[in-house]
Amino acid sequence: MEILGTALRVCVDDLDAAAGVYERLTGAEAMRFAQGPVSAAAVGPFLLMSGPPGPMEVLSKVTATLAVRDVEEAAADLRAVGAEIIAGPQSTPIGRNLVARHPDGSVFEYVDRR
Repeated sequence: MEILGTALRVCVDDLDAAAGVYERLTGAEAMRFAQGPVSAAAVGPFLLMSGPPGPMEVLSKVTATLAVRDVEEAAADLRAVGAEIIAGPQSTPIGRNLVARHPDGSVFEYVDRR
């Protein structure tokens, strides 16, 4: 699997306020989207997320988001090293994703833009 990039995940209470701060820090414009009850904004290397406590508790356990060429290929490689696929692969507003727990217990999201 080829990892194309990473996004640092930041859970925030006020997405609008946080997006303004990160836009100013990075010089990038926020790309906003929502999935279910969670609102998100991608700003440079940061993925800001805000929503109700239940979904946010789950999302805060994911260390980082990794961009890959193909989520299906990533799933096969992850299974081959003993990782557990705990969500997905599934379609999202910006591509497909999956969430995997590595054998060491770390949890990562993998995304593609297909």
